Parts: sequence; structure tokens; C-alpha cells
Amino acid sequence: MIGTPEVGDDTQPESVGPKGRRRITALLVVAVLAYLLDLGSKMLVVAKLEHQPPIEIIGDLLKFEAVRNPGAAFGFGEAFTIIFTCIAASVIVVIVRLARKLYSLPWAIALGLLLGGALGNLTDRIFRSPGVFRGAVVDFIAPAHFAVFNLADSAIVCGGILIVLLSFKGLDPDGTVHKD
Repeated sequence: MIGTPEVGDDTQPESVGPKGRRRITALLVVAVLAYLLDLGSKMLVVAKLEHQPPIEIIGDLLKFEAVRNPGAAFGFGEAFTIIFTCIAASVIVVIVRLARKLYSLPWAIALGLLLGGALGNLTDRIFRSPGVFRGAVVDFIAPAHFAVFNLADSAIVCGGILIVLLSFKGLDPDGTVHKD
């Protein structure tokens, strides 16, 4: 039929097929929301909860407790704060580069969560004491028998889980599906 693009035809309109619309806007919206929620929660914790007793949310099962964490998850690696800062910066660069080939909405959400979380913790590493690239991250969500964490950590974990699920389903960031 005249005017109907053929499969593999490079003249297809941008809105047809998996390469139809880039999902950069979705990635940025999710990243900004995750970042602002993390930043706002940390500002509130520092202003209202730091140097105060923990607030019990669900008895001993869940508390809000202000903790400065110079290390990684579970407080490990306090001597490697600069390395964690470099890793976060590298993750941000990789996500920005990958965004050029991004046509999958689920991948945009996953990468947006990773980007927002990485930016949230990187902001702490750069601007909080004891100094630039050595700053301690503000953590405050304290479940019983688990590490204290923040909303940026939650966004990173949720984004990572979503990426694993998308990979198992065979969905690539460019919107193609492959069966292995």
C-alpha cells in the first residue's frame, strides 16, 4: 500500500514502532521527583530530628532516627567515601549517556529512580560535613534489625530491582524485546 511504511523501512515516522518516542522526559520527571523527595526529607530530618530521640512509627519495628553515614550500605566503608562519590558520579554519567537510546517507559522509570537516588546521595557527599566529596549521607528510616537508610537509597534499590525484572523479561532500554 502506498504511504504505509514497510518493516525495516528507515523512513518510518518517529511515532511508529519501539523507536517511536524517546522516554527522556519520563526519566527526568522520575529523577527530579525522587531527588526532591529525598532532599526535602533530609532537610526536614536535619531540621527537626537530628539530636533528638528517635520517633517510633510502628513500635520497635520502624523508627525515624537521624544518622550521618559516611560509608555505604550498613555503614561499611567509611574510609572510602571518595570512592562512593566517584561511583555515584559514574552512575549518573552512564544513565545520561544511556538516555540517548532510551525508548522504553519501564526502563525510563527504572533509570529515573537510579538517577534521582544517585543525585540525592551525591548531593550529601558533596555538600555535607566533613567536607566536599567526603560528606556523610543523612539516613533516617530505621527498620528493626536492618540498616538505617533514606529515600535516595530506596529509589536506587527499587530502580535496581526494576532493571533486573526488565532484564529477565528480555526488555531492552531501546524498547526491543529479545528471547534468550
